[in-house]
Amino acid sequence: MTISRFTRRAFIGILAAAGLAAPASAQVDFSGKTIEWVIPFSETGGSAKWANFFAPLLSQALPGQPTVVVKFMPGAGSTKGANWFQQQTGGDGTLLFGTSGSTQFPYLLGDPRVRYEYKDWNPVMASGTGGVAYLNAKDGAKFDGSANKLKGIDFIYGSQGATRLDLVPLLAWQMLGMSVEPVFGIKGRGDGRLMFERGEATIDYQTSSGYLGGSADLVASGKAVPMMTWGALDADGNIVRDPTFPDIPTFKEVCQATDGCETSGDAWEAWKAFFVAGFSSQKIAFLPAGTSQDIIDTYVKAFEAVRNRPDFAKISSKRVGKYPMFVGAGAKAAVKTATTVPESAKSYVLNWLKEAYGVELK
Repeated sequence: MTISRFTRRAFIGILAAAGLAAPASAQVDFSGKTIEWVIPFSETGGSAKWANFFAPLLSQALPGQPTVVVKFMPGAGSTKGANWFQQQTGGDGTLLFGTSGSTQFPYLLGDPRVRYEYKDWNPVMASGTGGVAYLNAKDGAKFDGSANKLKGIDFIYGSQGATRLDLVPLLAWQMLGMSVEPVFGIKGRGDGRLMFERGEATIDYQTSSGYLGGSADLVASGKAVPMMTWGALDADGNIVRDPTFPDIPTFKEVCQATDGCETSGDAWEAWKAFFVAGFSSQKIAFLPAGTSQDIIDTYVKAFEAVRNRPDFAKISSKRVGKYPMFVGAGAKAAVKTATTVPESAKSYVLNWLKEAYGVELK
């Protein structure tokens, strides 16, 4: 039987008059629940600092103010945790997963260890970040805004792997003509910083949250010298100085000042493509495949509330940096940017990985 539009309106009106409600989606309430925010890296890195910053803010914004606990599942440069998350479906909204560029790059490059599909997941928040490369005090004293005086030095770098987010600094240093030997196998960028602190590495890079949360103290104490940031994008897609570190030159500036480094051509276009994919939407929070729309909408609303806090700009700049935060449709668009690179850039990087490190992805 078909109910006319008028009859339906009258029916709803009768329900309202009787003190009853028309059918509606269930209200989500997390009272008394614990939400696990799983990070596929170690507890010492930038992703850990990112999640630990947002966790209490999310707790306050979600209905029922549940406890949000950050848990860590490091391994295989984050593919272990991402493969695990791919198997998690539906649920009651008590599982959240956080990725970074080191999760995105193996996916982009077709790493055979990848068993996850970003299109299956539900993004609710994404945020950009930056990165800072720095030198030990001895070698940093030779840095003059170019890499010319650094070319004869053999550097050691603690790396998660050349197919992870470390691709960006490793390719940058090679373009500068520097000799940087990566020690592969660390579980997070925080472990790389610890290697640097112990003197086991002589060059390092951290995403903005990791730099603000640890490496900046090394600089302040004279144990490290900042070399460059990766920069940020302006409205026209040009690389400009990172707003969180406006006093530190960008890689583009250092490249322009260094003999033999070019800011045009295949290498530059490949580096820029992976920089854009890895940093403009660098950290993303997902709900599992099959999550109901009412739970997704509840998380989007909560992250919107976090972003709209009067104190958000102030507190976030000190912990995660001055970068855009995307929610809802913005988060979906950010995921598309983070998981898309031109085929020419992908081909260049795959050839570079083979030639520089003997890495073949089959």
